[in-house]
Amino acid sequence: MRRLRLILLLCLLTGGLQLSGKTPTLTAYPADSTTNTGIAVIVCPGGSYCWHDMLHEGSEVAEWLQSNGINAFVLKYRVASISAYCLGYRVIGLGNKYPNMLTDVEDALRYVYQHADSFRIDTTRIGVMGFSAGGHLSVMSATHNRTQYKPAFVCPIYPVVTMIDERYVHHRSRRGALGVWGHLNRTMRDSLSLEKHITRDCPPVFLVNCLDDPVVKYRNSELLDSALNANQVPHRYIQYQTGGHGFGASEEKGTAECRQWKNEFLQWISNLNQ
Repeated sequence: MRRLRLILLLCLLTGGLQLSGKTPTLTAYPADSTTNTGIAVIVCPGGSYCWHDMLHEGSEVAEWLQSNGINAFVLKYRVASISAYCLGYRVIGLGNKYPNMLTDVEDALRYVYQHADSFRIDTTRIGVMGFSAGGHLSVMSATHNRTQYKPAFVCPIYPVVTMIDERYVHHRSRRGALGVWGHLNRTMRDSLSLEKHITRDCPPVFLVNCLDDPVVKYRNSELLDSALNANQVPHRYIQYQTGGHGFGASEEKGTAECRQWKNEFLQWISNLNQ
């Protein structure tokens, strides 16, 4: 499979010093010219905003999309890192946290839009797909986007959604995103709770999760589904009985039931905007 590593320079993106995490990167998996659908998907792997699952939720997803004529771009966005999550230097405010990851996905969208011609991409069909914490980021790319480069669709897969509802919150992702002090701030928790920031101009959403998810409580996706319904946002919500968490595009992880999501997505995206 062809792929191209594109380094997004940290100094150009933020102008700031970061003591944890790494420079964000965008790895392109261009669709073959004979099968190119013109669709592009920026892929955001999960990892509690502390690390990345670059295999099952990164390269395997991109290769699957690429094999189906979809241009894929795997984003390694800035996260806290395991050491930053555990060590006390985050107490004094250093280390990656919100809005670093939002800036990275905004810059990825900008790159894909500005280079659409060279990849033969239709700029009305550029979306963001994310898994777990990356699913949270995929929705933020629409709800919190501060640029003119908006996703045409978003695909959160078993996503983290709420940062404020203590019944369902994924605490590690919240702390990874907001930092040691930020996750204690109610205003900050509210600001990143996706269910509170869905509006009628949200792009179409493809949402998947499993009832037996042992990591991110399935109610997260139900909160998002309810908010999408309340705002009349076109979306497809699939809730599987089995599959757990973290299966990504793997043909081995999860269950045969949950692995159907890939075919469902291909059907959904082929019909979108037709």
